[in-house]
Amino acid sequence: MDKKEKSFKPAKDKIVVIGTSAGGMNASIEFLKQLSPDFPAPVLLVQHISGDASGEALLNSLNNSTPLTCVQAVHGEMIKKGYVYLAPPDHHLLVNKTGHLQVTKGARENRSRPAIDPLFRSAAVAFGNRAIGIILSGYLDDGTAGLIAIQRCGGTCIIQDPNDAEYPDMPKNALNQVDVDFCLPVKEMGSAIIGILSKPFKKQQEIPKDIQKEAEIAERVVGDLDAVNALGEQVPFNCPGCGGVLWKMKEGPSLRFRCFTGHAYTAAALLSEQNNKIEETMWTALRMFEERRNLLTTLAKDQSGATARSSIERAELSQVHIDRIRAILLADDYRGESE
Repeated sequence: MDKKEKSFKPAKDKIVVIGTSAGGMNASIEFLKQLSPDFPAPVLLVQHISGDASGEALLNSLNNSTPLTCVQAVHGEMIKKGYVYLAPPDHHLLVNKTGHLQVTKGARENRSRPAIDPLFRSAAVAFGNRAIGIILSGYLDDGTAGLIAIQRCGGTCIIQDPNDAEYPDMPKNALNQVDVDFCLPVKEMGSAIIGILSKPFKKQQEIPKDIQKEAEIAERVVGDLDAVNALGEQVPFNCPGCGGVLWKMKEGPSLRFRCFTGHAYTAAALLSEQNNKIEETMWTALRMFEERRNLLTTLAKDQSGATARSSIERAELSQVHIDRIRAILLADDYRGESE
């Protein structure tokens, strides 16, 4: 199939965006291998991946297992039908109304970069009722807010059946908050997508201003205090990513938070990140108390009388703090959650 046949018409064609995390490689391969090389839409894929990874393992697996052409997204590139564009490690992947890719180093959302929500939100704003969003296996709830954005803009929402997912959290959370068009095992998604693409567009909804603003924040990669003020109200706790003030978003069925720098969190992601920060702080405190105890014990050996007894007492008090901190670190409630 030549380049002309694969060309994408932004004002007419549909687009498929996929978000996944843990267990996502197998799910993505299982879905994409059901599609033919002449698949009549571009596919944009965000897989949570470590920032120091190359992404080559996933890319090679996709190319070796699926009939579509799979490439790593390049900033400014025009999307084409029958291609799968993979978000590069440590970069968000967005798409604009002209069908060009935007690869940015924006603030993390839901502790992730690349994150699913920015991609879904950009597709919702740019393509409205022609956007098809798919959530596959993964932890926590990145992608739920993005799927809601697609639905509010008139697009189509698909979720992997949680019973079919290797890690069901992400599909479950989305299913609990989104009235989806389809909830299917991966093996049935290929035929469902072909059916969707062959039918007329759903009714176009007006693009809500709050979704447009959030998409603009991700696209510009700059702090925008006025935009965040318009989106929500300040709350009395800070962003774990930068220490700035957080705003609680007004729109949507679930709690979400943003700082003006661009970091964004669902309630679950924010709690998880706070847990990580607490744990990190406590390990630092534990090390400092242990160093203090060791120093006081060493000093006592070279001291005598009341001075030595004072150093020993202070070392014993440090040990009390050490034991308390260790007990907290061993408690499940204070262990940071991570993927």
